[in-house]
Amino acid sequence: MARTLRADRLAAAFASVLLLFATVAACGSDSGSEPGSAAGGKDAAAPGAYPVTIPHKFGSTVVKSEPQRIVTVGLTDQDAVLALGEVPVGTTEWLGAYKGALGPWATAKLDGGAVPTLLKDPGTGPQTERIAALKPDLIIALYSGLTKEQYETLSKFAPVLAQPKQYNDYGIPWELQTETIGKALGKEAEAKKLVSGVEAKFAAAREANPAFTGATGVMATPYEGMFVFGSQDPRSRLLTSYGFTLPAGLDKAIGDQFGANISKERTDLLNQKVAVWFVGDPVKDAEKLHKDPTYGDLPVVKQGREVFIKETSDYGNALSMGTVLSLPYALDRLTPQLAAAVDGDPATVVAQPAS
Repeated sequence: MARTLRADRLAAAFASVLLLFATVAACGSDSGSEPGSAAGGKDAAAPGAYPVTIPHKFGSTVVKSEPQRIVTVGLTDQDAVLALGEVPVGTTEWLGAYKGALGPWATAKLDGGAVPTLLKDPGTGPQTERIAALKPDLIIALYSGLTKEQYETLSKFAPVLAQPKQYNDYGIPWELQTETIGKALGKEAEAKKLVSGVEAKFAAAREANPAFTGATGVMATPYEGMFVFGSQDPRSRLLTSYGFTLPAGLDKAIGDQFGANISKERTDLLNQKVAVWFVGDPVKDAEKLHKDPTYGDLPVVKQGREVFIKETSDYGNALSMGTVLSLPYALDRLTPQLAAAVDGDPATVVAQPAS
């Protein structure tokens, strides 16, 4: 499979303990207006919202007042900020596909404001000088692999919300991400409402597809063999939100990482009620996987229980992001694919979304 941005991220995970990479050159905002300034008014923080103390991996951070200039170091944190009516002055590149790191599910939230300045992490940490130049009054690094040294450096410029200690790096659930950012922006009630709205879409999908509940599922990608995502990765959490259960022993097999390559002796982890693959080319990569008898001869293949998602499509990007804004966009496409895969009829074609 051709090397992709996601492949580089997986490689960096092993080389530098989940420090993130970016393979696309960073670019600044191409708008002439002030980044972070949305057109029109915005909802103010709730009365009495500040000061607010937010715990994280390196202790806790106090946000004393409503932030006006937000920089997101976490790779998906910008979506929750936008969903809550704020526009960051800076965002951090991950997917390499969108201006300002804003997918099509998020751009409408700019409301006429400038595209954020795009930062990158080349695998050695955030671009501290560029971040400082943006004069932030809040730095959000919830979906990140921030080190203590990086946290302390960034804290010299502004309060920093680091990743929560109860989860792996890059392991914060989208619900907690949204609600934590809601607290920091003085919009806790609004954040909870946003979370409830997405949870309702999952509930509707479960009700319409009772075969999902209790069925086993796994998320994987053919990166340097076969790479499976663990229980704390947003992609795996997406399956459990549908009602699926993850393979027994999954986390034991991959350790305390968001995912790992498995040996040919552990392809049993892929033999589930449904296997969802993130691939460069759904047709070519499926053919390549099926030629490997350690996988191709499994019942999950023979019975047509696979879903293939083009990882660089808007749909694939939305699933990888796994945010309060991207999930509704992705669920409209993933739900019918999952339903076709688990319907018990090997003849059912798991069709690719029209867009």
